[in-house]
Amino acid sequence: MTTDNDTPDQQEEQAAAPAEGQEASTAVATAEKPAETDSGAELTMADLLDQYVPSKALRRGEIIDGRVMSKTGEGLLVNIGYKSEGLVPGREMRTLGQEGVEEIGVGDEIIAYVINPEGPDGSSILSIDRARGEQGWRILEKSMESDETVKGKIIGSNRGGAVVESEGVQGFIPLSQLVGPARELYVPGGEPPKEGFIGMEVEFKIVELNRRRNRAIFSERAALQAWKQIQKMRLVQELSEGEIRRGRVAGISNFGAFVDLGGADGLIHISELSWEPVKSPEEVVSVGDELDVFILKVDRENLKIALSLRRLKPEPWDEVETKFSVGQIVDGVVTKLANFGAFARIDAGIEGLIHISELSHQVIKHPRDVVNEGDELKLKIIRIEPERRRLGLSLKQAQDDGEVIDNAPPASADSVEDDAGSFEEIFENKD
Repeated sequence: MTTDNDTPDQQEEQAAAPAEGQEASTAVATAEKPAETDSGAELTMADLLDQYVPSKALRRGEIIDGRVMSKTGEGLLVNIGYKSEGLVPGREMRTLGQEGVEEIGVGDEIIAYVINPEGPDGSSILSIDRARGEQGWRILEKSMESDETVKGKIIGSNRGGAVVESEGVQGFIPLSQLVGPARELYVPGGEPPKEGFIGMEVEFKIVELNRRRNRAIFSERAALQAWKQIQKMRLVQELSEGEIRRGRVAGISNFGAFVDLGGADGLIHISELSWEPVKSPEEVVSVGDELDVFILKVDRENLKIALSLRRLKPEPWDEVETKFSVGQIVDGVVTKLANFGAFARIDAGIEGLIHISELSHQVIKHPRDVVNEGDELKLKIIRIEPERRRLGLSLKQAQDDGEVIDNAPPASADSVEDDAGSFEEIFENKD
């Protein structure tokens, strides 16, 4: 209740007060309180934008993710998580092709390259084409760092090798680094390659990447070597010494032959090619030959596989007594001369000694006085020691069956012993 004596301020307070017995909440209409920060201050629209939109400025050259909001005649309108949308013009998604563009729908996620952070209408100008290239460089860089094998497709050739595309990046494989089918179909001299070369898929290692110079060098050979190394690691765990495996002769050197056992090579040393002496591996095998090999030794620590070809056949000395006997006349070829006699081969892997005293009834100073390397002779077996791999032969006894054919005195046993030592010592000094 107001009176004439109340001041104006008191009258206003009394008019605003609720009637007696009435709840305050029903006396005054209240509005919803604005959003506040933790400190109690009200949030403006700018504050909300700063809170939910990335504060980092968009920069030219960035690769960003986006979601398609709409498709227009100008291109794709993309939500990129910034205050303004992004626009991918039609000219910046040509790598997708007409079908690829049609397959993109509203809500699909894409990767784009920022051409201009803020275009004429405020939208960021983006490119799918450039993003694919940049993303490809990043993928290749990671593959190079981790030394991984990469796949690509041959799209052309020149005088130096093959042009390959991988992850949207064009690279080059020099001719020296092309192997397998790609090398076989390549035509040197800059002429068009054979059918099947263009479009062939190849695996390679990355040798060099230089984004600034747009330079990428690949190697198919390095990838093959890496694959073989993995295969060899697997093989050495599987192989057992003494087993027989099928393989293909992959290469020949002066010390032996390399055999591919299924992605990994083993070596047949020249001494393991045959029971007979071998001057050159080409005498026994040729590149491309498919053959069975004996697993001689497996070095798992150093990843080496030793193979043998001769071990697939019986050791000649194991059968010497079934094929030969003392007193038998055989054909032999002189293989080596020494001051104490001549060695002669009578069968594959079987050599014997013709002591100087058994070359002639005459006293001679050196075996070359009677025979030369390569001479084919009739010889008589006078001694067999299979367990010691030793065989005694006689030329003079084969010629006259023990009868003296001239008046020359035979060499005495003492002179033989003094000249060369015992039969056993002679064989030990053979090499």
